[in-house]
Amino acid sequence: MVDTLHGRVVADPFRWLEAPDSAATRRWLGDRSREFARAAAGWPLRGALASDIRHLVAADLWSPPVRRGGTVFATRRPAGADHPVLVTVDGARARVVFDPAVFDPTGRTTLDAWEPSSDGRCVAVQTSTGGTERGALRVLATDSGLPVEEPIPGVRYSHVAWLGGDPASFYYVRRDDGDGRRGVWLHRVSRGRPPRTDVFVRACRGPRTVPGVRVLRDRWLLVTESHGTGHRNDLWIADLRAGDPAAPSWRTVQEGVDAETDADIGPDGVLYLRTTLGAPRRRICAADPAAPSPAGWREAVAEDPGATLDGFAAAGHPGSAELLVVRTRLGISELTAHDPAGGSAPRSIALPGEGMVTRLESGADGAAHFCYADVATQQTVHLLPPGGGRPRPWPGGGSSPAARPVRRRTTACRSADGTRVPVTVFGPDGPGPTILHAYGGFGRPRQFGFSATVLAWLRAGGRYAVAHVRGGGDAGRDWHLRGARRNKIRAVQDLVAAADTLVAEGACSRAQLCLSGGSAGGLLVLAAAVLRPDVAGSVIASAPLADMARFERLGLGPMWTREFGTAADPGDFAALMAYSPYHAALEGRGRSYPAVLLTGFHGDTRTDAAHPRKMCAALQAAAAPGGAPVLLRYEHDVGHGPRAVTKAIELAADAHAFAAARTGLAPGR
Repeated sequence: MVDTLHGRVVADPFRWLEAPDSAATRRWLGDRSREFARAAAGWPLRGALASDIRHLVAADLWSPPVRRGGTVFATRRPAGADHPVLVTVDGARARVVFDPAVFDPTGRTTLDAWEPSSDGRCVAVQTSTGGTERGALRVLATDSGLPVEEPIPGVRYSHVAWLGGDPASFYYVRRDDGDGRRGVWLHRVSRGRPPRTDVFVRACRGPRTVPGVRVLRDRWLLVTESHGTGHRNDLWIADLRAGDPAAPSWRTVQEGVDAETDADIGPDGVLYLRTTLGAPRRRICAADPAAPSPAGWREAVAEDPGATLDGFAAAGHPGSAELLVVRTRLGISELTAHDPAGGSAPRSIALPGEGMVTRLESGADGAAHFCYADVATQQTVHLLPPGGGRPRPWPGGGSSPAARPVRRRTTACRSADGTRVPVTVFGPDGPGPTILHAYGGFGRPRQFGFSATVLAWLRAGGRYAVAHVRGGGDAGRDWHLRGARRNKIRAVQDLVAAADTLVAEGACSRAQLCLSGGSAGGLLVLAAAVLRPDVAGSVIASAPLADMARFERLGLGPMWTREFGTAADPGDFAALMAYSPYHAALEGRGRSYPAVLLTGFHGDTRTDAAHPRKMCAALQAAAAPGGAPVLLRYEHDVGHGPRAVTKAIELAADAHAFAAARTGLAPGR
């Protein structure tokens, strides 16, 4: 198969592998599975790593609580369980409302999202099966866990926003399924009566936009529309007390502005906005929800030039509101409380250690909850009382730290254009087996929370490093844009420079270095390996992008043109082909590439498993005779997102056992 694009002949000999269920693809996958099984059987640390990872995740894992109508909801994944279950909490007792393992004993169904009604009598749960992340929205009775009506099919991580004054109605969104009308819908729960037709409330304004919906303080309806993954969105707000919920009167918060903004209503009735407008690392502005356009915004929390503002919550009471702010400084979170009127200096809130704060949320009682984790500590939920006080674990207890502390240091490398790129290194001093991780996509920063996989690698004597490459969000929006679209090659160059620096500093030899990345990070590590085959001895690429001439035709690729560009544009196409791993491998036959482990998931609707299939075929065809192995670990009935814990442990153990075998990490090191 050959295409001619913008005057360039582009070979694609493995396009037949884009057909996931053809007889030829199934036979080819069978051969790859046998190759992988033979190789994995000889990896010495495979069993030990799996055992240690299983031990490290053997703890109860909670989500922050949500109180509705006097009932407290949360998810809890019991130690040793494969999936979290939705429960109601009454003191020390937890009662199960929905258990995906009971709903589907095969373990293929995941609980993707949930939201209780305003009175707490019902809860909407979203599930999907086989890793597709497309599923159904079900309304369950809280007291029995039984469905109260037929499910709504064809949703994908839909926002659900119950009406405060009408606990039998909620808004939800359709993104890429349904009857073709993408946008916000109003649903009225039938409770056994003949179902009423859902009302289409607001349509998406473009084919590649993503809608979102929230109801704030039981009064204000907020609708967002994100423009693909370009970190730009529009927002509108409506007062539900002022009209028909099926036909809201919209007020524009932000439209047609090159900025990313999200919003919340404080207990004081003020609209607070976290935004990149005039602040690449984000700031918080305040506005009147009745006149919310940017012309009326005032700054409530200024941008910090050295840290990104990753989250906020408006907490407290009407007369004593405060803004809780999470910033990240090179992977480490900071939590502060601010007076929104600026009358007092911010106060720092002590955290359990140097780690990551996520899911900062406020409740109607003025308190807030957040999740905390660090490299040595499993995620725990913490309660922050209103008006001060120290955070304390919820619902009680906490995680045990690792048996020995994890050392962390920061170094830096100089990329090809002279840019200084930070690199964080965990683990012991002196040379030794090292995994170098990078992501570098979609403006997402690397944060240092808990990973049983990483901790097991460190406990086995390895070193783990993270390159904060451009394209990620580690230094704000500008850092992202400097490694996006036609600049994406810079992210690859940053990773190569980080690898060269670790070797030059004596942290490891080339043979002891394994590059690791998933999804957009998988693209980076593959590009680095095929453009600079001597950069490392081995590579792990999990669910990667690889064929950048056709990424728009696979998975969610059409939504990602703001991140990577489009092959329809001659300039973008030239930039894509400058680093496309699949094509570089096709054109580099006979070279000595690093050992490569690719992982692919048959149900992957994001990157699409055609990418690792085609990349594996291209590398196997291109590698020099007798060269390092190219392996594909392929799974059915799972996708890009959440999966059963058992399957996650198996995947993590296999990947890091491969790294151990290739880098020389030996048992008892």
